[in-house]
Amino acid sequence: MVLFVFGYFFPAVTVFAKAGLFILVLVSVVDTLLLFRTRRGVFGVRETGDRFSNGDDNDVHITLENFYKVPIRAVVIDELPPQLQLRDQRFQMALPPSSKKTFTYSVRPTHRGVYEFGALNIYVTSTLRLVSRRFKFDQQKQVAVYPSYIQMRKYELLAISHNLAEAGIKRVRRVGHTLEFDRIREYVQGDDYRTINWKATARRNDFMVNEYQDERSQQIYSVIDKGRVMKMPFKGMSLLDYAINASLVISNIAIRKQDKAGIVTFSHTLDTVVPADRKTSQMLKILEVLYRQKTQFLESNFELLYATLKQKMRHRSLILLFTNFETLASMKRQLDYLRKIGFNHLLVVVFFENTELKQLLDKPTKTTEDIYLKTIAEKFVFEKRQIVKELERYGIHSILTAPQNLTVNSINKYLELKARGLI
Repeated sequence: MVLFVFGYFFPAVTVFAKAGLFILVLVSVVDTLLLFRTRRGVFGVRETGDRFSNGDDNDVHITLENFYKVPIRAVVIDELPPQLQLRDQRFQMALPPSSKKTFTYSVRPTHRGVYEFGALNIYVTSTLRLVSRRFKFDQQKQVAVYPSYIQMRKYELLAISHNLAEAGIKRVRRVGHTLEFDRIREYVQGDDYRTINWKATARRNDFMVNEYQDERSQQIYSVIDKGRVMKMPFKGMSLLDYAINASLVISNIAIRKQDKAGIVTFSHTLDTVVPADRKTSQMLKILEVLYRQKTQFLESNFELLYATLKQKMRHRSLILLFTNFETLASMKRQLDYLRKIGFNHLLVVVFFENTELKQLLDKPTKTTEDIYLKTIAEKFVFEKRQIVKELERYGIHSILTAPQNLTVNSINKYLELKARGLI
């Protein structure tokens, strides 16, 4: 184009412009023949699991195979589910002649439900890079996003290997003998002399001790509030999803500890009740129930929750109530029902810190408006601490936690209460 412009003023340059144009067309034809001479130049396939774990990084594998006899450069654009809101996913790579290459990328879903992948688009260019050819492969697939089973397996493996401390789970010292009798065995050096069974010792004419094990078959219920207070987002996920992921993990840990795990979900109406059990199929049942839960937009009915728990739970159980209170007044409206639940069961109220308020408190103040906003933020943070103290006054345990620490803090509380023999 530049040569043709100059050729308008200097006619001799036009010859070079026409020669350049001819060469450009010739090279483009050669590049087109290189790419389109074969019907099957490139093959691509996407591999994913049948389900994804909510809130975790899930791997997607893409395999490309080059059938050309020349090296090519490929640009891969995968049609991702609209829920992921990703518009800039482009992967570039070079493929040698007659080669195959696999690469992996991760997606992090933040909502439960069905995610649908579309086609796999591959744009191929040769070394000349003048022409691009698109290959489109129909790779449509639906993937169900379940509560975080990756997190569940992680804590399960740590519990089996007794390495829960690596994930922040505290070791709790046992107070007294809040254990069940297991068997009588011979005394070995190092045994607590207080466990000596004197009657068995007299019969055997040798020291015998009682051996104890953790109390089993205790009922652990995760009660999840699905009201509007649980719609608040944190890092793309709602508080309800954090509560669901934590409930899945704590239920699995409880069953591993030989306890019974159950689920109750409620909002303005009672939704689901999964009776506590420790059968092999219980975790699958809990997973399917949690997968279907959705936030409601009405105020939760704690009176209905109390009536349901009183009717359906005849034995004393540990109730982990996942909800959220932003103000002391909102908690006091439900305090009577919480006290009644706590009278029959061991109740732990789990609610959330507002992490954005903490970030606001850490910022330096420069204007009068900043001072005003910081004062209001301090008031809300102080009210959260007041809620904890108010619940303690009536013997109700509580966990005030940031959403990202919910699972660890819930497990710590469960192990602490179990070690103290309060369940």
